[in-house]
Amino acid sequence: MAAAKMAPRCPRLTPAPRRPFSAVAAAPGAELLLELCKRRRFLRDGPERWRRVLGGDHPGFGPLGAALRGNLTGQWWDWAHREQVLAVDAPLRAPGGLRDSLLPGVLAQYVSCLDLVSRRLPCGLAQVGVCFHTLPEDEPQNNNLERIGERTTSLLAWFSPPRTAGQWLDYWLRQRLQWWRKFAVGPSNFSSSDFQDEEGRKGFNLHYAFPWGTETIETLTNLGDTELLQTYPGDSSQLLGRDGRKNVIPHVLSMTANLDGGVLAYLFDSLQLADNPLTKKKNSQRKVLKLHPCLAPLKVALDVGKGPTTELRQVCQGLFNELSENRISVWPGYLETTQVSLEQLYTKYDEMSVLFTILITDATLENGVVQLRSRDTTMKEMMHISRLKDFLTKYVTSAKNM
Repeated sequence: MAAAKMAPRCPRLTPAPRRPFSAVAAAPGAELLLELCKRRRFLRDGPERWRRVLGGDHPGFGPLGAALRGNLTGQWWDWAHREQVLAVDAPLRAPGGLRDSLLPGVLAQYVSCLDLVSRRLPCGLAQVGVCFHTLPEDEPQNNNLERIGERTTSLLAWFSPPRTAGQWLDYWLRQRLQWWRKFAVGPSNFSSSDFQDEEGRKGFNLHYAFPWGTETIETLTNLGDTELLQTYPGDSSQLLGRDGRKNVIPHVLSMTANLDGGVLAYLFDSLQLADNPLTKKKNSQRKVLKLHPCLAPLKVALDVGKGPTTELRQVCQGLFNELSENRISVWPGYLETTQVSLEQLYTKYDEMSVLFTILITDATLENGVVQLRSRDTTMKEMMHISRLKDFLTKYVTSAKNM
């Protein structure tokens, strides 16, 4: 097969039609959630960014949003870690400027990585990184500068023998849909649809049903061998991999996900409204972000109740260090100097999606007992401080298999 010398055309996430701001803002639950996310620093503050979030552009993340995206990225890497899959990295800059896809950089490493898998097919290369795109011209531009957006993207490029490429595409569709649904409160909000592009290549889009409509969060495409041949013009023999006893040029299956869009999907998915048992006010609802334990930015919040402040904080600092050393993310609420009620405290941590609140009191100094409050059940139980590390470690570990 003769290799074309033009730059490879790479599949990209299909953008949803631009929706009017007023329509998006009026979507049920959208304003409530996005205001909460701004208040609790999942998303960046500022009216301009706020408008862009509701309009479907890259939101920009605050500390908790960045941690949520980090956890989602970590789960993606855990999923991608399998036989015959290698992690790679590529520069942000492509020959034509900033990259708008991870695929060219990954394909450029195919030949050099082929020997690492003994030239056996199928095999895969994986990467997570930032890609750039031009934003729609719906807002005034400063000094006529082009507005550039960015998104964190994951890619698994799977190199399959041509004879089994269709089977692999169906397999990866099931795998990816199952993965997105694994972390969801409402799994049915994640769905798929098939497509065929103008070149006849088949693929699937994975969607999330936002309040304002369906958005694509991942695209799977069977690219055939065209992109690979275009990346390595000339001697195509270097592309040959082993399919049993045969040497073949593989087909490339591209799985490209928008992890920023995934973060926004899980934020919408996790919002729960329930009667607030902590207050007697009528029509008072408890707002909770019930993010999956693997995704929750903070597993534990440490706070203090009644008792000598200095001694209680010393206990908190010791427990903070112990849990952090065991890779359990902790919010140091005991450093807060403003006094609030327990009702306000639990409201804050529920909206931050903290799995457990640990209250250190004078009883802890006397007998080592702390109060452990669950985000999901609101139940409180007393537990000896020496048991906390093992309990939380087992809880987080078991959540990975949920």
